[in-house]
Amino acid sequence: MERTLLVSGSSQALSLLSDLIKCYGCEQILTSSSGSEARRLINRTDFDLIIISTPLPDEFGKDFAITCADKTNAGILLICKSDYSDELSDLLSAYGVCVLGKPLNKTLFFHSIKLLQSTRARMMTVMNEYNKLQTKIEETRIISRAKCVLIQYLKLTEPQAHRYIEKQAMDSRQSKVEVAQRILKTYEM
Repeated sequence: MERTLLVSGSSQALSLLSDLIKCYGCEQILTSSSGSEARRLINRTDFDLIIISTPLPDEFGKDFAITCADKTNAGILLICKSDYSDELSDLLSAYGVCVLGKPLNKTLFFHSIKLLQSTRARMMTVMNEYNKLQTKIEETRIISRAKCVLIQYLKLTEPQAHRYIEKQAMDSRQSKVEVAQRILKTYEM
């Protein structure tokens, strides 16, 4: 785990959570004593794990947890009184936020951290695959547009336009996307 954000209105809770996270092997720990300060931190820094110990001085912490889920890829753990934990868990599970009740059970805390780590790792793998597919789709669109331009201006058939782009890519030692972009630049001015 690279970077962790601890958010709590209690300096005692920040100290306790910081010690627990250090035992787990986390080295980069940033702390915040309010939701507004923590919001500024998540806008500037990427975190792997965000732990929120409620209540915060300027809000309860539920809304901040939802904001974190919307704006970050971090694993999010919200710690609250046991009286509220079931209700908050039902509400926040849709956002991927893990909820633990106070008093904190050390073993359950570490299992939750491990679960958040593995879930985040899986999510990052899926996001990387998604980004690769998006890039591939965009490249295919560019190549298809270039083929259409060749068909329109040079009166080639689709197979001929495809072959033309492939041959240009091989001859110039460029990718088909680079050749397609050059074609588009030439004919679509």
